[in-house]
Amino acid sequence: MPAPKIYLHLPGTAAEALEYYRGVFGGTVEQHTFAQFERTDGPGAAIAHGVLHGPVELYASDAGEHDEPFSARGFMVALLGAAEPTTLRTWFAALAEGGDVVDPLQRRPWGASDGQVRDRFGLLWLIGYEHGTDTAGQAATSVG
Repeated sequence: MPAPKIYLHLPGTAAEALEYYRGVFGGTVEQHTFAQFERTDGPGAAIAHGVLHGPVELYASDAGEHDEPFSARGFMVALLGAAEPTTLRTWFAALAEGGDVVDPLQRRPWGASDGQVRDRFGLLWLIGYEHGTDTAGQAATSVG
C-alpha cells in the first residue's frame, strides 16, 4: 500500500512552495494551472495541482475560492530515518531558512538525534535518525 502523501492548499503560494521544497529535498516539480484544468474558482495562472517527485513527495495547490488555505496546529510531518544522517541534517538546516527552529536537532538521552523545524509555509517537520554509520562509512558521532 502506498504511503499517505501531504497535500497543501496554499494561499496563492503553491508554485513558490513547490520550488522551495524542490530546493530542500531535490527532485522534480510538475504543475498544472487552473486554466489548464478549466477551473473557474480562482485565477487562471494559479496552481490547480502540483507535485514534487523525489525523496520526499508532496502535493500543493493554490486554494480555490471554496478551499480553506493550509494552517496547522498539532500536526507535524516526521522524517525519522528517511535518509542518511548527513542528508537529514542538510534538510533540517534548509527548512530552517526563513522558518523557525522549534527544537534544535540534537542528540537525545535515548541515543538518537532529532529536532523540529517549522518551515516558512507553516509546515512542522520532525527530523531525526539513529546513530550509526553514515554513507561515507564514518561514525555519526556529532551532536545534531
